[in-house]
Amino acid sequence: MPDTGVNEGVLKRIGEVFSTMPAEIRVHKRLATTLLQRREMLNMRMVSWALAEAFAFGTLLREGVHVRLSGQDVERGTFSHRHHILHDQNGVHAPVSALSDVFPGQAEYVVCNSSLSEYAVLGFEYGYSLENMRSLICWEAQFGDFTNNAQCVLDQYISSGEKKWGLNSRIVLLLPHGNEGMGPEHSSARPERFLQGCLDDEEGCPSVGKLAKPHFPMHQLLDCNWQIVNCSTPANYFHVLHRQVMLPVRKPLIVFTPKSLLRLKEAESPIDDMLPGTQFQRVITDNSVANPAAVKRLLICSGRVYYDLAARRAKQGLQNKIAIIRVEQLSPFPYDLLWMELRKFPNAKIVWTQEEHKNMGPYFYVKPRLCTLLMRMDDPRHWDIGYAGRGAAAACGHNINHKQQLERFLTDAMII
Repeated sequence: MPDTGVNEGVLKRIGEVFSTMPAEIRVHKRLATTLLQRREMLNMRMVSWALAEAFAFGTLLREGVHVRLSGQDVERGTFSHRHHILHDQNGVHAPVSALSDVFPGQAEYVVCNSSLSEYAVLGFEYGYSLENMRSLICWEAQFGDFTNNAQCVLDQYISSGEKKWGLNSRIVLLLPHGNEGMGPEHSSARPERFLQGCLDDEEGCPSVGKLAKPHFPMHQLLDCNWQIVNCSTPANYFHVLHRQVMLPVRKPLIVFTPKSLLRLKEAESPIDDMLPGTQFQRVITDNSVANPAAVKRLLICSGRVYYDLAARRAKQGLQNKIAIIRVEQLSPFPYDLLWMELRKFPNAKIVWTQEEHKNMGPYFYVKPRLCTLLMRMDDPRHWDIGYAGRGAAAACGHNINHKQQLERFLTDAMII
């Protein structure tokens, strides 16, 4: 897989421009505070999600790659974190694009708010991505479940265009996702629907010998119809965007993006995680465990729920008894890396943990693949893969119920 790290000098240049107020305009006072916070973070060599995205876009622009981002409220960002277009509060000067003049001779950067017509806009961006192959074309939903209104584009074109017509696309869908008590309409990006659209067979896990081969991940990408990731760190978000253009194959990329993690201190990344020699981590292991053989419970999760689990584990002092690993790339399923992780914790009860309801989220995609992998390993634990999470439901629309369910499944996850 490609090395997607970048020299620190390049990242610092992007960060300096991205955190500097343009001299010719007067920005809003709250935005001035945001820019100051970005500069302070750079001085501490830490990176937020907004900075990581700017690093990815800026790096590609420097490499001559056209970057285009569209969607509802993308210029500011739904959660006021991006601010790629800066407006003059005096109303005298034209808006300034934060990343359009970072490097001499860089490629064009286009960021534009779109109308509330997901079907039309996503269809346009998909077609644009087919004609501009040396580009990164991103469409962001205001909330992940807004893809409901573009379902036919996903089914008829993005998920199947390569198989039906030989059309290769690098389009990226950025879908804010997370069960955080916001109600049934602004919580889930419906990962189960995207995972159901993957063409891989749940019983198609290769032999252990094939898993050990270094080219296995690339062969998976060649065979898949789209990639699905749920990043839990800004560094991984940076790498997956950079990797999308560097890969020798063109496949659509579905990214479940964070909401509350955008400002969570624990979810920041050190800039070292983006330097040369680093790359996208399909699985993030648990390096905090001193003795893996002594671990009694292995929690496997994806996305922001990791931070809830890690906080509860620390509160109960179970760091040496419970390990938590994160599946950052859900599809193609990282059999090879999970094979190594499962071998590392031979005495642990395996439990899939998710924040989504049981009939939603990755559970019904992940469990049979874990089972097949364990069977290939001749590991008897394939009979007893546990689950810790919310029960089945159509939706949870009440914040009190949300908190009760969260407390219940975090308690269940820590039972040894």
